[in-house]
Amino acid sequence: MKIILAPDSFKGTFSSREMIGILSRAARRYFPDCEIVEIPIADGGEGTLAALLELPGSREVTVEAYDPMGRPRKSRYGLLAEGTAVVEMAEASGLTLVPPVERDPLLASTYGTGQIILQALRDGCRDIVVTLGGSATNDGGIGCMRALGIRFLDRQGQELEALPRDLEHIVRIDRSGLEPLAAKARFRIMSDVRNPLLGPTGATMVFGPQKGADAQRRQLLETGMSVYADVLEKTTGRQIRGLPGAGAAGGLGAALMAFLDTEVCSGIGLMLEISRFADHLQGTDLVITGEGHCDGQSACGKVLDGIGRLCRAHDVPAVALVGGMGADASDIYARGISAVVPTINDAMPLEKAMERADELAGEAADRLFCLLRLGAEIEKKKGSC
Repeated sequence: MKIILAPDSFKGTFSSREMIGILSRAARRYFPDCEIVEIPIADGGEGTLAALLELPGSREVTVEAYDPMGRPRKSRYGLLAEGTAVVEMAEASGLTLVPPVERDPLLASTYGTGQIILQALRDGCRDIVVTLGGSATNDGGIGCMRALGIRFLDRQGQELEALPRDLEHIVRIDRSGLEPLAAKARFRIMSDVRNPLLGPTGATMVFGPQKGADAQRRQLLETGMSVYADVLEKTTGRQIRGLPGAGAAGGLGAALMAFLDTEVCSGIGLMLEISRFADHLQGTDLVITGEGHCDGQSACGKVLDGIGRLCRAHDVPAVALVGGMGADASDIYARGISAVVPTINDAMPLEKAMERADELAGEAADRLFCLLRLGAEIEKKKGSC
């Protein structure tokens, strides 16, 4: 029996690798002779770089880069076997790098992400994947672009620092200093965020609160982002603000699409492509995936959706272990996931569930493989009749 273990991380509790460990131990208890293939999975959020670095031939490269508040820190990018660089923007511009009391969305910058991209280019990479999850920023990507040589000018022709507070003062964008290597490279955005740059479903209004933006700051940022979008579209001659994914990572998606040769990709789709997931399905009897919370959104381009669809196309059954289930979770059954097993086994507040995460996940994995063994025994009895 061949089983693929390919869960996403469970945000706030387990990495993909840790969940694989929990599932693997349960699998060995019930199917001691089974072949287990372990494939860490992510869809473009935090943890994507760690998952891709587990691929054969991959290695990490250390880079000096600024964090969102302009403090120097050691960051990294991943170099895949075929020469593709993977830049996880959360490495330099992530929300977890800024304690809650220090979060200021008017000052948080993506400059450090630009520094990582620049280093990857100078290291010889011409195919760059940028993952856009977990950002602390809402600067429209101007910090990142400044690190790559683009200048943002005010009414007096003076260069701005390219912080979010500068968005409303941008009058002209000077692209003449763009790093030549960037203009020759291919970029792919890896994200499951499809939000536009502006409006009620845009970068600021949807994601601003988690980055420390109260109502007043959100209005300031939205006003500035609208000014920036006008200049951006005038400069490039392209309609950017309404593009799906332009609002990802506080608008970094918009800047990458506007200034560089960039393709917006499904996070899980690109993950499955890079990891050659379909190749591993050959001869596989079962795939077990999972994520922290299964609801209607899980069937809209997230990990369960991507893996379920691919497994169905290859006629391989797939089941999911999840932290919890919400509204419309059953939508995932139409995407190729045959069963969903939640870790929660009683009514309890989220805080209690988080405290007992190890225990609950272990018990749920045990239940899952207990049921799988029962199914195998039923099939065996049917075959002997």
